[in-house]
Amino acid sequence: MIDIEKAITDTIHYVQSELADAEGGHDWWHIHRVYNNTLLIAQSEEVDRLTVCLAALLHDIADPKFHDGDEEIGPYKAQQHLDQLGIDQHRKEHIDSIIRNMSFKNSLGKVNFYSKEMAVVQDADRLDAIGAIGIARAFNYGGFKNRALYDPFIAPNLNMSKEEYKKSKAPTINHFYEKLLLLKDKMNTETAKKIAQERHQFMEDYLEQFYNEWNGKK
Repeated sequence: MIDIEKAITDTIHYVQSELADAEGGHDWWHIHRVYNNTLLIAQSEEVDRLTVCLAALLHDIADPKFHDGDEEIGPYKAQQHLDQLGIDQHRKEHIDSIIRNMSFKNSLGKVNFYSKEMAVVQDADRLDAIGAIGIARAFNYGGFKNRALYDPFIAPNLNMSKEEYKKSKAPTINHFYEKLLLLKDKMNTETAKKIAQERHQFMEDYLEQFYNEWNGKK
């Protein structure tokens, strides 16, 4: 029998260690917020608590963006850790499927997996990509990649494939239209939908202010 609290605590320590030097938008604190969002959403959903907690904690253990696009490192490291915890095969496979299918970029292609647990963790992650923190994360990553804040001559690509999304070097403002503003309508759970409304409006208000300042209006 797995000691659930010990498994979660051990995983927290593991992730904190692995992401100690990570980029600020994808560091331990991102995981911490997604984990807290997961706990909040899960209160209103019938899901396996250990599965959603471990999936939330391990979902970005090795983000492909920081590993030359390799999408196998993250699931591999997660499975290694789950083996050390002694997690049963069914849960391991379920967590692996969540990690492999929950990202926004994977939603741009065919998604062959769904579960209530993935819906919860996916919403938790998406909530951290919008609102005030979502804006901060977007510009932090844009700075990390030395991308332009905004270029009025580069229009957002609203019909990107997964590969185009992965290779994009567009200005950070474009990311709002290519991802962030789309997330409100992609939430799965009622809890996340309600939270997303306010965060979405905050981004709309921010963009209005951004363009006013950019164009010298106020």
